Amino acid sequence: MNNKQASLEVNFDGLVGPTHNYAGLSYGNVASLNNADGVSNPKQAALQGLAKMKAMHDMGLKQGVFAPHARPDTDVLRRLGFTGNDTQVINKVAKESPVLLRAVYSASAMWTANAATVSPSLDTHDGKLHFTAANLNNKFHRSLEPQTTTALLKAMFCDNERFVHHTHLPEQPFFGDEGAANHTRLCDTHASKGLELFVYGASSFNNSIQGPKKYPARQTLEASQAIARLHNINEHQAIYIQQNPDVIDQGVFHNDVIAVGNENVLLCHEQAFLNQSKTLENLRQAYIGEKPLYIVEVPTQAVSVEDAVKSYLFNSQLVTLTDGSMMLVAPEECKNNSNVSQYIEALLSMDNPINTVKFFDLRQSMQNGGGPACLRLRVALTEPELASVNPEVMMSDNKFSALITWVDKHYRDKLTDSDLADPHLIVETHTALDELTQILALGSVYQFQR
Repeated sequence: MNNKQASLEVNFDGLVGPTHNYAGLSYGNVASLNNADGVSNPKQAALQGLAKMKAMHDMGLKQGVFAPHARPDTDVLRRLGFTGNDTQVINKVAKESPVLLRAVYSASAMWTANAATVSPSLDTHDGKLHFTAANLNNKFHRSLEPQTTTALLKAMFCDNERFVHHTHLPEQPFFGDEGAANHTRLCDTHASKGLELFVYGASSFNNSIQGPKKYPARQTLEASQAIARLHNINEHQAIYIQQNPDVIDQGVFHNDVIAVGNENVLLCHEQAFLNQSKTLENLRQAYIGEKPLYIVEVPTQAVSVEDAVKSYLFNSQLVTLTDGSMMLVAPEECKNNSNVSQYIEALLSMDNPINTVKFFDLRQSMQNGGGPACLRLRVALTEPELASVNPEVMMSDNKFSALITWVDKHYRDKLTDSDLADPHLIVETHTALDELTQILALGSVYQFQR
């Protein structure tokens, strides 16, 4: 494999925001619910994430940084009838609705797999790279994100000749969209045309498509189809697959909790998709590459759905190294789960390109329901496109040092519900993000700056 081609995918990891807290806001996300009301450590969370970014950079991979959102969202609180200056508003919300206060302080934008869906220029009619920020309308705290996400994407990918930014889909359940967490691209290399997999949980318009019964299906077929249209994806380069409703009801709230793909490899649980045998056969027939397509199905006998959710095996990243081999980037929870650990050891000896694994301590993120794959937005770029990306958001030794210093200066070691009621936290957060916009050359992307 050409080493230059292997380096064309960039992972933009979410930098954990200074208000990272365990609010238990995400119904259907087992880890989030199980750790509700815990004491979070924002500083540790940010440092854990930065350590992973730096490690990827040190391996020769292209790595970017995705800035956090400004929290709390006091604008939405004023829309809900809370009046006064910021301190007065926070005091009123803390007394009247502590759950609402948690929501507007949520740092969930750290999981940039939900930030947007990205279609590389190799897959589109107009030869441009397309972004659509996810509307995330299924959860109130996440529905606050799309506008800032779009502003951040425009500040990072600011060349209008190469990049197209679409307005997020209508903000209601018919077009529920959770971004790249339900989108995978299979291709010979990141520099090749690919087949874009859109995985949905239910249909809004077709009642014959049965969705889950216990937990919500956050991605609809109609949303996926709309994004494919917006992105001008070539018809033979898109396929729509339904996630197994039964696994959604077991806590698999996104496809990236039960399957992960990279280039010509798809690693999935044997219960990942509805009518899986037929679905995977359709996928093999639709694949447009010349290389063999490796579909690795993990048997339930080896790894149960429960173990998959607890360990986030499938929320690992699959990345192509500079020598063309693939590495599984997994959370330490995979190493600590005996069934998952044994399977990974067997996986590395199978006939597929995955031949190494690296474990990371991402406990702060994991306890809130997001692993390595949740933390990153994948963007496949040609070299001219990469040269057009805002260079200040790319990881380097100097950028890493600057961000570590920034986190040490501005982040708290712990955050509880009582801390959220502290008006000083707003000032601290705004001061920190104002400085971050200078470090990452983002301009005025936050509302408090306007």
